[in-house]
Amino acid sequence: MTILIISLCLIALALMGMPLFIVFGGLAMALFAVAGIEPGAVIVEMSRIGTNSVLITIPLFTFAGYILAESGMPRRLINVTRALVGWFSGGTAIVALLACAFFTSFTGVSGVTIIALGGIMLPMLQKDKYSDKFALGLLTTSGSIGLLFPPSLMLILYGVLANVSISKLFIAGIIPGTILFLMFSFLSMREGLRVAQTEPFDFKKLLKALREIIWEIPLPVVVLGGIYSGTFTATEAAIITAAYAFIVEVFVYRDLSITRDIPRIIRTSMIVVGGIFVVLGSAMGLTNYLVDEQVPMRVLEWMKTYVHEKWIFLLMLNIFLIVVGAVLDVFSALIVVLPLMVPIAREFGIDPVHMAIIFITNLEIGYAAPPAGLNLFIGSFRFRKPVLTLAKYSLPFLLTFFVGLMLITYIPQLSLFLVELFKVQ
Repeated sequence: MTILIISLCLIALALMGMPLFIVFGGLAMALFAVAGIEPGAVIVEMSRIGTNSVLITIPLFTFAGYILAESGMPRRLINVTRALVGWFSGGTAIVALLACAFFTSFTGVSGVTIIALGGIMLPMLQKDKYSDKFALGLLTTSGSIGLLFPPSLMLILYGVLANVSISKLFIAGIIPGTILFLMFSFLSMREGLRVAQTEPFDFKKLLKALREIIWEIPLPVVVLGGIYSGTFTATEAAIITAAYAFIVEVFVYRDLSITRDIPRIIRTSMIVVGGIFVVLGSAMGLTNYLVDEQVPMRVLEWMKTYVHEKWIFLLMLNIFLIVVGAVLDVFSALIVVLPLMVPIAREFGIDPVHMAIIFITNLEIGYAAPPAGLNLFIGSFRFRKPVLTLAKYSLPFLLTFFVGLMLITYIPQLSLFLVELFKVQ
């Protein structure tokens, strides 16, 4: 009863706006105290995760993503993709889709993509006669696809928390992410056939756009090629990415000032990283209590009693994760729920890499799902539209996400084919 009262009080405080790291940390310390365990165990856990060398990839990739978002790269990327696909119906929407997915994969936060690209892409879509309903729905949801593409922050966090090879996760997300991209592209082409204007293909325009972005094209190729060839690790890839982005945007393109812009970008990106680490540390303390009390094992025993088929478990897992993603922010959902679900999934014979892709696809849906989808609130601020309006506009895209989720869930080879083909370790 004491635990129930403490939990309900902290949940109520969270609903009233208390920061989540206080809720998680406070709940963990209270539960440890009730169990007669020194509450300092929470602090020990926060200190322990700070020694994980893989975590250095998070600030480095985030810093690189923010540099790219603040530079002229969004404009150059839009120019080259528009020259490539802008000649057919739906091309402009696919340009937006590509740009949003790319930037989310580097920043790890699709809300940053909305802020960075929303002001560029919305007028472009409106100019080509796309309806506000379609354009706003696309921009609010499409960036989430980037969470499945390397070097996604979510893939890194999942690998750290579940002790799964980050290199495997990087390559496992490529086919599922591409499938979601193609499904969104189909929606874009269907809308484009109905309303959009197109422009003729111009090879000279394409060459000009490629020349402008020539220094940025090698970035994903070198980083991912280096990881999959075994030339360097994910941590080394993060260092190379941050250094390359810094040199190219500051000294080659000169889009950013080393004295005026870089300090501001460091401060902004590290505030995001700091927030993630604080929530991660406090939530891990709560997770340790749940593990100590054998909560995952109790849930597993319950499920073994009532759930006997793997496909039923997967369906229940997806429903549960969608609900969690709709009421918690994606980082909290990942950190708190993951340690509970991984042992259960293992008992049902689900490959850890496949489980990761299922989990993150659900979080993609959670980013734009009411009532707490972060993208809805950021989009409301950026586009000056009510949250409920954006939720309504996002519905067709969320349904598309759900269809993709079912394919990813019940066809494991979509996630495992490339991992097995390249024998990634």
